[in-house]
Amino acid sequence: MVSWRIETLAATAPAYPAQLFELDHPPDPLYAIGDLSLLERPLVSIVGTREATAYGLRTTRAIAGALAEAGCVIVSGLARGIDAAAHRAALESAHGSTIAVLGTGIDVPYPVGHAGLHREICERGLVLSENARGMRAQAGAFPKRNRIIAALGKFTIVVEAGFQSGAQNTAKHVMRLEKTLAAVPGPIDSPQSQGTNNILRDGAHVVSSVADALALAGFAPVDQKKPLQLEGIEARVWSAIGGETLSVDAVAHRADLAARECLTAITALELGGMIETLVTGEVRRR
Repeated sequence: MVSWRIETLAATAPAYPAQLFELDHPPDPLYAIGDLSLLERPLVSIVGTREATAYGLRTTRAIAGALAEAGCVIVSGLARGIDAAAHRAALESAHGSTIAVLGTGIDVPYPVGHAGLHREICERGLVLSENARGMRAQAGAFPKRNRIIAALGKFTIVVEAGFQSGAQNTAKHVMRLEKTLAAVPGPIDSPQSQGTNNILRDGAHVVSSVADALALAGFAPVDQKKPLQLEGIEARVWSAIGGETLSVDAVAHRADLAARECLTAITALELGGMIETLVTGEVRRR
């Protein structure tokens, strides 16, 4: 069994995240495993449903990957679905990392199937919890956890959320804190998009592309007139897209690439201003 170095941060500790003082009841103490210096970098919270669709997972990977590549640290809750996709996309980025905020004890991954992801974030990112070692999942702990996710991020993006979901609970905390809230629109007949579409109806920022997410983080649009020399996988993906609007799976098939390799190349091309990801999850040349 792995024995982690657990830091105990009192609210008076120098490393305690200042964003949490915006909460009515900041966690005191806060427990941590991993790289505390990540708290000093730009943080973006990404949350969503556990029952994610293929569209939601693709969109999360594209947005989280691009933000991480740009230097942001992705904050989420280690849950199934959107949360896990956001964490993994950040870890796969060459320049990004991720913070997982738990509703369980600091050393207790939940769900159990995410033990490997928990371990990887402990080693390469940061895990936070207001619960000490050994505490198992309890009713009410996860909604309480959501306030920390909301407070940490410079802004929060909700990718998919059902009606009265945990992600909507996080969104309410964001609004209460008067921080920037954004959401990805989805099909009106999809239960997983009911919550996000309601959030947008009520005034959240629309994230209809990776460029929208980067703009919220303060990254200026790339000068698209500057020619880019493509080679390797990126050149194959660019060629595969051609003049069409295609799903990621279709691009991967045409380019004869694994899905993960294809997504990495798509993120790089999008950061270069050469392609864009539509709200449908499809990609096309700019």
